[in-house]
Amino acid sequence: MTTTYDVTAVGNAIVDIVAQVEPSTIEQVDLPKGAMSLIDLPQSKAIYEKLGPTTESSGGSAGNTIAALAALGRKAALIGRVRDDQFGEVYAHDMRAIGAVFAANPRNDGEETGRCMVMVTPDADRTMATYLGTATDLGPEDLDEEAIRGASILYLEGYLWDKPAAKDAFRHAMDIARTSERRVALTLSDPFCVERHRDSFKEIIADSVDILFANEEELLSLAQTEDFDAALNLVSAQVGTVAITRSEKGATIVSDGKRVDVPADPIEKLVDTTGAGDIFAAGFLNGLTTGQNPETCGKMGCAAASVVIQQLGARCEAALITRFKNSGWLA
Repeated sequence: MTTTYDVTAVGNAIVDIVAQVEPSTIEQVDLPKGAMSLIDLPQSKAIYEKLGPTTESSGGSAGNTIAALAALGRKAALIGRVRDDQFGEVYAHDMRAIGAVFAANPRNDGEETGRCMVMVTPDADRTMATYLGTATDLGPEDLDEEAIRGASILYLEGYLWDKPAAKDAFRHAMDIARTSERRVALTLSDPFCVERHRDSFKEIIADSVDILFANEEELLSLAQTEDFDAALNLVSAQVGTVAITRSEKGATIVSDGKRVDVPADPIEKLVDTTGAGDIFAAGFLNGLTTGQNPETCGKMGCAAASVVIQQLGARCEAALITRFKNSGWLA
């Protein structure tokens, strides 16, 4: 079967609104620091009013990954749902401008385009308040089936698992990929997401996932243990390739039963951890789709993550290209 894309992702199409704030702001808006919270539109507007200067860009977890992959020269597509409003226009234009394919048509009904307030505190931690809007209403009818069939890897974001229609889309996308003999990758997205959906995540991981991305906290939550090695062994027995990010400890990769620990890239200054896991996945998938071995894939992932955490926000295309060229990974 002809391969049109290296990676096609299905995820929440969310506009990222990034602001630097003091810890007191997090307390004022009554959010758990360092986590992602789902909010409604009135809450979103109320939080926005408390923010100072912001930077706005197309985002969402899978969107961040696809943007980085496109910057690295991979053929990448995103399937998501936006409304025909101002934020929807910004999102679609921005994704296409970076060289990715936005395989979706804006809706003329339903809720507004989703947005995420990313509040970055001086300790470089990020607290996210997400109004999913119409993104969460994505259903099987919104899928571009040819974009899924034509991709070497289908990449799914765990955040999408929060509503029934999106779950149906999730399962349908996996079915298309599996019947087309494509690999399926899943990112667990957030510890709170794992807490909400642990049993169903375990089911789809065992049945349909070839590549699993998670951070250490998400992995431990999934396995319900504090023993990292035990959790890793449990999951890697079910999935061909497991890539676990471990902050300053780098990443641990298990592929076909073989483990490699990749050190974190040294950085000059930690600025913002927003999108670290998303961009790690982009670096890793860049290696995977260009025929690199698991260790090199892990190195690419750690290098990519090191770039994004030294800046504000999750979009780092120019710096990412420079980093990969300096490593000899790009011509």
